[in-house]
Amino acid sequence: MSATSSNSDSQFDPDEDKLREECGVFGMSGVEDAANFVALGLHALQHRGQEAGGIVSYSETDGFQSARKFGYVRDTFTRASVMAHLPGPIAIGHVRYSTSGSTGATAIRDVQPFFGEFAMGGAAIAHNGNLTNARALRRDLVERGAIFQSSSDTECIIHLMARSFGKTIPDRMKDALRQVEGAFSIVAMTRHKLIGVRDPLGIRPLVMGRFKGAYVLSSETCGLDIIGASFEREIEPGEMVVITKGKVESYRPFEPVRPRPCIFEYVYFSRPDSIIGGKSVYEVRREIGKQLAIEAPVEADMVCPVPDSGTPAASGFAQQSGIPFEMGIVRNQYVGRTFIEPTAQIRDMGVRLKLNVNRSLMKGKRVVLVDDSVVRGTTSRKIKDMVLEAGASEVHFRVASPPTMWPDFYGVDMPTRGELLAAQLSEDEIRDFVGVESLRFISIDGLYNAVGEERGRDDAAPKYHDAVFTGDYPTSLTDREIARQEEAQLSLEMEAQAQK
Repeated sequence: MSATSSNSDSQFDPDEDKLREECGVFGMSGVEDAANFVALGLHALQHRGQEAGGIVSYSETDGFQSARKFGYVRDTFTRASVMAHLPGPIAIGHVRYSTSGSTGATAIRDVQPFFGEFAMGGAAIAHNGNLTNARALRRDLVERGAIFQSSSDTECIIHLMARSFGKTIPDRMKDALRQVEGAFSIVAMTRHKLIGVRDPLGIRPLVMGRFKGAYVLSSETCGLDIIGASFEREIEPGEMVVITKGKVESYRPFEPVRPRPCIFEYVYFSRPDSIIGGKSVYEVRREIGKQLAIEAPVEADMVCPVPDSGTPAASGFAQQSGIPFEMGIVRNQYVGRTFIEPTAQIRDMGVRLKLNVNRSLMKGKRVVLVDDSVVRGTTSRKIKDMVLEAGASEVHFRVASPPTMWPDFYGVDMPTRGELLAAQLSEDEIRDFVGVESLRFISIDGLYNAVGEERGRDDAAPKYHDAVFTGDYPTSLTDREIARQEEAQLSLEMEAQAQK
């Protein structure tokens, strides 16, 4: 799995200083030209992956057809020339960043959905999450003769299915997924079946909806909303659903464990208009802001969100504190990642390409900036500089998540621990690094309170996966242990060589 590349203090894109959820999945069965609906669903899930996307469809006359493209859904899968080659009443799709696998123009082979031809017919699969034993699986599969076409961990599932003796595609998928560790929310398809699976912990979300007589699977409810589908229910942790001609069958292929969905879905990953775990993401973020105002009060003249993800929390902070809420920073929505060649002069502009301060609001004001997270801190420092240049008398920073101290291994693109600011510095030291009057993070207990839960005591696992804040990983991390062993062995060999 790959980490984000290190950003300098003169970074080009402020969004690079955020954690990035790596995938969104969408599938539909039982409607004419299903791929068109899948494209709309992927557009709604674009925030979960903006690097590339893919769609696979099936029709009786044309068989399986696929399209995989780099870039935004709106720029690729809205073209009639592309969609005309994706006919049929069943289709699945995927949008991605990359955590496992390569990036760049040579990596089209890593763009999902993946397709495999089995004895009982073809199947396509799209995966949101990350397998924490993919490296070990891949090594074993290659030793047994498997030939990989991509560098993605998802391809391991295809090879495991190929080696299964299951009589149906769903049976083979059950066999394969029992051998993997980590996080997976999957949509898959055969010629006539739409399949949804969620890992036993339910780390990543997956929901089911209805559109007239058709069934829909989506990473989030906002994917249902865009096509006018009704929400049926969540796919439960550890559940597989198989949809065939309007009939839904539910299976439980895994040993039951206590679910631990990712709490960062509420903080940042999911769209604010989605419903996760029966809770409005927007309302949870407002509650986080209220809790933050209780834990870290401050005397100020205005509360200003760092757009866009900090807006609901800032609204809650303002409501709880009584400090006026103002949109003191405006985001330019039309600057893409390839806006201009990032020369040294342009890179030095930093966040100004995407964010601009409303000077008329800032002059002489004590400003509370509210953001969802602090990863490296470089963007936070630049935003503070912009606010002070606009005439603010003081800048205070409030963060709507606890300090991000540990890397995530379950489908989040993020720095190594050595690059995480909170893993190196105390809260006061981060305040000095950013250069603000005060800086406070919400506590882990405060975050749980905002979600309406208690974290739990030392003798009981918490309800959510919160390892980025606590280091408490909910699964084995086989590949990380292999990497540590290899690094230790390499270090010993280098020492031995140096002594010769």
